[in-house]
Amino acid sequence: PRLTALIGELSGSQRSSRSAVQEFCRSVLGVPISRGAIQRAVDHVSEAIKPHYEAIAQKARSAEVNYIDETAWYQHGVLAWLWVMVNATVALFKVQASRNKVAFETLVERWAGILVSDGYGVYQHWVHGRQACLAHLLRRARGLAERQEPELARFGRRVLAEVQRLVHWAHAPPSAGEVQMWYARMVQLIGRYRHCQDEAGTFARTLERELGALWTFVVEEGVEPTNNRAERALRFAVLWRKMMQGTYNEKGDRWVERILSVRETCRLRGRPTFPVLVDAVM
Repeated sequence: PRLTALIGELSGSQRSSRSAVQEFCRSVLGVPISRGAIQRAVDHVSEAIKPHYEAIAQKARSAEVNYIDETAWYQHGVLAWLWVMVNATVALFKVQASRNKVAFETLVERWAGILVSDGYGVYQHWVHGRQACLAHLLRRARGLAERQEPELARFGRRVLAEVQRLVHWAHAPPSAGEVQMWYARMVQLIGRYRHCQDEAGTFARTLERELGALWTFVVEEGVEPTNNRAERALRFAVLWRKMMQGTYNEKGDRWVERILSVRETCRLRGRPTFPVLVDAVM
């Protein structure tokens, strides 16, 4: 069982290829093993951690706040999407064929908490409370502020200053008067540029749509102003995708979902993954 769990650890938590696992077993452990046997061990671990995955899903879908993001994935060379739903204690991954509303609803099921996300259209219609990622808006405002066109740069600098003030409130909560003054400035700024047919106008209209979701973190405890938590959870998966080129069948999709969910949940809780895999296999 420990050897089976170790193969799962190497293949999933360490994203090693089958040939790399085969060489490790031969060179380090003195255990000759075929790639077919390695695959059977991976399949065994995948089934063994299925209950853990289901428990993680239940925990994620009952949380008050979740950070959600998605990244490109590949299923036998065809573009798909890897979604993550993460909070302070668990991370739920799911491979899906699309990036649409149906895929989002399949991920969250009946969850009805506060969503922290970027400005992707599927997320903007969430009705249970939402925090827009301020880091994305900062990058966009900074890009405009560095433009050569004076009016674009002026608008970018003003938006940048206002969003930076918002981020500062995460560490120094504002007074009611400060919030009202900030809101008035933003409404005035958006109103001045929203009808422009350039990048400033496009950004102003984006800010207008997101205005109610920019400061949820100020009034809701436990909400962060950025979606960095979900982006960090996806980094390991992005590197895996680049190395392994995705998955090649449904069984591979389930393996990726389960091992990534267990690995990231263990990381969030400060626990090593290997003992969890050993316990599951036994």
